[in-house]
Amino acid sequence: MSTNDKISTEGGQSLGQNPFASLSGLSLPSANTALPKPAPKANAKPVQPSRNRGRVDILREKAGRGGKTVTVATGFVGIGLPEKEQLAKKMQRACGSGGTVKDGRIEIQGDKRDEVARILIEAGFQPVFAGG
Repeated sequence: MSTNDKISTEGGQSLGQNPFASLSGLSLPSANTALPKPAPKANAKPVQPSRNRGRVDILREKAGRGGKTVTVATGFVGIGLPEKEQLAKKMQRACGSGGTVKDGRIEIQGDKRDEVARILIEAGFQPVFAGG
């Protein structure tokens, strides 16, 4: 390698130069420009879940799980497995944790009783905190 191939370590350009100065001449939108909101559909009605779909117990269990806490929603009446799985997926996304539907119960990993109760209220159920 000859001396001409070496990279200079003398510092180069001064740091007083603004790397974004060349963008000032462009007509860019400002940061606080609001995006337009989509227009509501003409025939769209807000979907209201049917109220009082029944009582659902929310439990916190640790027994038989190696010390891990699990939030369990149980006591669903009148809904099938597909709707329970849909509710479980919504709870998992809201809680940021895993879960499953087992024996007609929705199990969510961790102590997430408040988040589970909120989703059940949105779905029209009446959640009740049971146990400790």
